[in-house]
Amino acid sequence: MDSRFDWQSQLATTVYATFPEAQRKPVIGITGNYAEPDCKLGEAYYKSVLRAGGVPVIIPPLSDTDTIINTLEHIDGLLLSGGADYNPLYCGEEPSPRLGGINSERDLPELLITRLAYNRQIPILGICRGIQTLAMALDGHVMQDISEVATIRHSQDARRSEPTHSITVEPDSTLFNIYKEGFLFVNSFHHQAVDDAGPHFRVTARSADGIIEAVESCEYKSIVGVQWHPECLEDGLPLFQWLVKEAACHREVCRLHHRTLTLDTHCDTPMLFPQGVDFGHRDPKILVDLHKMTEGRQDATIMVAYLPQPKAGETFPSKVEAPVSGPKEYADLIFDQIEAIVEKHKDYLKIARTPADLYENKRNGRKSIMLGIENGLALNGDLQNLQHFAERGIVYMTLCHNGDNDICDSAKGSHTHNGVSPFGQQVIQKMNSLGIMVDLSHAAEKSFYDALDISQQPIVCSHSSCRALCDHPRNLTDDQMRALAARGGVMQVTLYPGFLCKEGEATILDAMRHLEHAVQVMGIDHVGLGTDFDGDGGVRGLADSSELLNFTRQLLLQRYSEADIQKIWGGNFLRVMSLVQHTW
Repeated sequence: MDSRFDWQSQLATTVYATFPEAQRKPVIGITGNYAEPDCKLGEAYYKSVLRAGGVPVIIPPLSDTDTIINTLEHIDGLLLSGGADYNPLYCGEEPSPRLGGINSERDLPELLITRLAYNRQIPILGICRGIQTLAMALDGHVMQDISEVATIRHSQDARRSEPTHSITVEPDSTLFNIYKEGFLFVNSFHHQAVDDAGPHFRVTARSADGIIEAVESCEYKSIVGVQWHPECLEDGLPLFQWLVKEAACHREVCRLHHRTLTLDTHCDTPMLFPQGVDFGHRDPKILVDLHKMTEGRQDATIMVAYLPQPKAGETFPSKVEAPVSGPKEYADLIFDQIEAIVEKHKDYLKIARTPADLYENKRNGRKSIMLGIENGLALNGDLQNLQHFAERGIVYMTLCHNGDNDICDSAKGSHTHNGVSPFGQQVIQKMNSLGIMVDLSHAAEKSFYDALDISQQPIVCSHSSCRALCDHPRNLTDDQMRALAARGGVMQVTLYPGFLCKEGEATILDAMRHLEHAVQVMGIDHVGLGTDFDGDGGVRGLADSSELLNFTRQLLLQRYSEADIQKIWGGNFLRVMSLVQHTW
């Protein structure tokens, strides 16, 4: 028999000759074109992915939710392929007389899968129609026909492998980094084009007549769209290699989240409960909900009962819109509301009180909420209320907020006690005995050092950053950070923009600078992340829980080991929690 047709020999010599049978390569999902009655795909797409080192799979044009979500769970990167025009009704417009053929089978499925892939931080490359898909799905705009503004030909009749016009590339762009050139020659097969990249993208290349030829994420995500067809060009492979490389990184990030308990140590979502939020929906009013936690592969958050500090002469209830008689009752109301949310979603969500609870919930496929108090005002001056809140399951109490209370002076206070008050000393000692962590975020510097001396257990700063990088009284000095580490405590870098930089827009890169500085000053065993989501925390690149994968991606890019990433993602904080709770 001709050896070419001896398939069993091929099986033995190419598949079963070694173990494992194949390398684990990034899986790239490619959206399939539709030409009734077939789902089709040009061979250049999947062969380019293969040449770039990826594994190509075709995604059929189906808008079925289960199909889309399960597909996204099994791919590492998404390639949006070219094809027919978009139906302009999807952007609220009537069709132009110059509109070409639309493809009703593809439009809705691709808009859905693109938005959902974006939410999940999956790397995306959009080609021709694909760049238009990115704009349509992510709040940009596509011009139905460019003939009135174009001064060069954008629909060639030459071979697809023939470049027919030039583009100018922005020098600080992903495209420039890929090709190391600011001037490229491309092919062209379109009469529609993106004319507004929208809030999630920036334009990185234009043709000589100003038509947008490339966009990329302006949110530090791995997303690029190009108007030409690189799969047909001799020099098109680098774009596919970029996608495969980013997909490999995404796969590693997801693998790390599967193996790591990811804990955000401070969120203020209950502040928005009066707006009628729905934790089981992807609710645009809040930054933390079940969908966003799932998309960001976040396991747990510490959700606090925040109590605003009344000014002199004010009483507490005047600051809150709730039918309560005092601060203790208000904290209890918030905890009641959190527990009601957990009960409603008990198949997916559970209260945790200990590190062991967190790991058990992760093993059982549930997200965890831990309870905390932000502002010791909740005690209402009664030490016995600490026992009550311990029984409710709080894991920490932030001693004060933006104003002095009866426990200690605040970083934004007026030095009422010159640090921790005599009552505050009793509170800290009682917290030690009850296994409640002492949280010194918001505390004045003198209060910080007093508490460090008083506490017999390590303390935490659940959401603070570095004063050396951003001179704000809420941030810790290097000396404070060293003292905290020397006592076994932890500082959780926060995402409140005003604590990350004094001028300009704070981004994920600023958060990483603060983290790196904290590691250099304190050591890897004393740092973590406390986002302050829904308490005005959140920056470009880390805007809500769905984007927490980007934090891990940045950690990998900065060469942190898996062990160090596990420490940063909650291991250090849980070490302190275990020590403190051991006093029970």
